[in-house]
Amino acid sequence: MLSLVLIGYGPIASYVRDHLPKDSGVKIAAVLCRPGREDTARAFGGADVMIATDVSDLPTDQLDLAVDCAGHGGLTDHGVALLQAGVKVLSLSVGAMADPDLAQRLEAAAQKGKTQLEFATGAIGGIDALSSAKIGGLSQVRYVARKPPLGWAGTPAETVMDLATITKPTEHFRGPAREAALRYPKNANVAAMVALAGLGLDATEAVLIADPTAKGNHHAIEASGTFGTITIQLEGKTLPDNPKSSALAAMSMVRSILRHTASIAI
Repeated sequence: MLSLVLIGYGPIASYVRDHLPKDSGVKIAAVLCRPGREDTARAFGGADVMIATDVSDLPTDQLDLAVDCAGHGGLTDHGVALLQAGVKVLSLSVGAMADPDLAQRLEAAAQKGKTQLEFATGAIGGIDALSSAKIGGLSQVRYVARKPPLGWAGTPAETVMDLATITKPTEHFRGPAREAALRYPKNANVAAMVALAGLGLDATEAVLIADPTAKGNHHAIEASGTFGTITIQLEGKTLPDNPKSSALAAMSMVRSILRHTASIAI
């Protein structure tokens, strides 16, 4: 039985809880939440699930995997302590790796705990092909994100355009994936995933576009190297109960968890 601790209890965590098959050999043993949120977390987890606000309160020797469903804050607040305690961490918050100090502390903690920080592929496909192509040599990788204008609300895009009135696709960022991930922490996990799978955060170009004609969140990868060329396009939907959470990202988290118990993994 694979024993999990969930970090957070929001839309991604709810999807994970609801879509783990009963016969999967996976058990949600605990939920980590913010202080003062214990009652809500308890209602989410049920009577048999331990609720904690700090890693020090958890029986880490009885946990196999920590599943970070709380965004960058969850990984920043709890990732180092979990890894140091020897608990493998699975996260969607790959954009947090754009912070060199945090990335270094997470890597050092994983080495100390003799464990691993793993990132689910999230809202994009083709990461396996891109990371394989990296072995032979990549010469260029570009990631392009198109979202409806209001999908960029609350981001630096608001400082360069009026999102409510634009009538045609308008680019509001072009630059290194690291800068995109740091400036758009809630919107650029995909840019960071593409970058880390390929040429790295500083050599991967990210282009962010507000597009009033877009029906959903559109992701594209263009890459070339000794292997040939890759062009991947994906238009993703959000979770029905949360327009800010990618449905495919939630699905990728469940898939990653189930790979830990599968006799044959793909």
